[in-house]
Amino acid sequence: MKDGKRGSFSGKIGFVLSAAGASVGLGNIWRFPYLCAKYGGGIFLIVYIILALTFGYTMIMAETAIGRHTKKSPVGAFNELSDNKAMKLGGWINAVIPILIVPYYSVIGGWVCKYLFSYIVSDVKEIAGDSFFSDFITNGFEAEIWFIVFAAMVLVVIYMGVKNGIERVSKFMMPILVVLALIICVYSVTRPGALDGVKYLFIPNFENFSIMTVVTAMGQMFYSLSIAMGILITFGSYVKKEVSIEDSTRQVEVFDTAIAIMASLMIIPAVFAFSGGNQETLNAGPSLMFITMPKIFASMGFGRIIGILFFALVLFAAVTSAIALTESAVSTFSDEFKWSRKKGTTIMAVIMIILGSLSSLGNGPLSNITIMKMHFLDFFDFLTNSIMMPIAAFATCILVTRYMTVEKLEEEVEQDGHPFRRKKIFRFMIKYMCPIFVVIILISAILNAMNVISM
Repeated sequence: MKDGKRGSFSGKIGFVLSAAGASVGLGNIWRFPYLCAKYGGGIFLIVYIILALTFGYTMIMAETAIGRHTKKSPVGAFNELSDNKAMKLGGWINAVIPILIVPYYSVIGGWVCKYLFSYIVSDVKEIAGDSFFSDFITNGFEAEIWFIVFAAMVLVVIYMGVKNGIERVSKFMMPILVVLALIICVYSVTRPGALDGVKYLFIPNFENFSIMTVVTAMGQMFYSLSIAMGILITFGSYVKKEVSIEDSTRQVEVFDTAIAIMASLMIIPAVFAFSGGNQETLNAGPSLMFITMPKIFASMGFGRIIGILFFALVLFAAVTSAIALTESAVSTFSDEFKWSRKKGTTIMAVIMIILGSLSSLGNGPLSNITIMKMHFLDFFDFLTNSIMMPIAAFATCILVTRYMTVEKLEEEVEQDGHPFRRKKIFRFMIKYMCPIFVVIILISAILNAMNVISM
């Protein structure tokens, strides 16, 4: 930071809730349920949990330890541990990812704000109308206004700092998020016909298994656990030496996976109940939240209340993740350009407005402009999540194994005085499996973009 003082979390709880807030976002509550539904339900869930305990665990440990060891954001951390030009580029890729993600993520956050407001003031039947969502996102002015509302909420917290802003908001929002999720889960699974959805989610059918189940679950890791976004390196730099990184990582992955499962319990049984068990309804994909779920709420008793609770939950999750993404960017500005938090946040606000406006207007006034046949929002999503994040994760693996060394990272993990319990799993994953995983994800994404395979 400009004055030489680096912000820090007050302790373990502050870090865990903030890291969980970073992880628990639209990736869990929006993306996970529809992917789980599409790629086999119970079998997808098992594959995902196995990957979370191995691949996800390893990457969270590595990034957090790198951050705490160097006390720097991604660019500074990579530069300190290696003078290799390719590694320095890896640091910048880690740093640029959140700068590119948070603008379009805030556009989707604006959609959530719009729906929450609509459930408060409008009729549930109107919101469930066939053209409600498309009319909204193609109306450039309205989409832009709600995008700015969401972005403003996030930026206010960043201005407040690490302990007073990020940690305080996470400590407030995350417990409420869990309570809301539990309420909606109970309501959803008790609907007539919902039990078939619960069975689909928890009882694996091995006939639904395919290689795409594994590849998609690996890709979902990045969304769900905030891997390869620079966030965990940045948050790691705020963690005190006495905090156990291993214990904190375990709590983050448990919290994150539990929320993903609860999100699936909110949505999949409700869809089964609404559709009379028709699994085709689950294939709505990204529109599941904004088109299918409002139709379900309109068919339920207490539809308005459930709609308000559901979109309040989604908004809390979206805000905590957007805060983490923005903080990672602002931290990079502070470390690399010696800007104050206020200046860095102001610059980030300008970037958010410019790039976010392209995405918010991309379905309306700018709909004729495409890149690789994709609108701006889809293009930014593809570029960051399918191309840059696997490269960033690969660079992190190489940084740990060839430059920092696994031994030095293990020493950092054991700074709190406790042994590194899953050391053997970590070594095997970081040296061999994680690099293979990210290369598979990268190749699959490129082939999918070229329409060679369908994901």
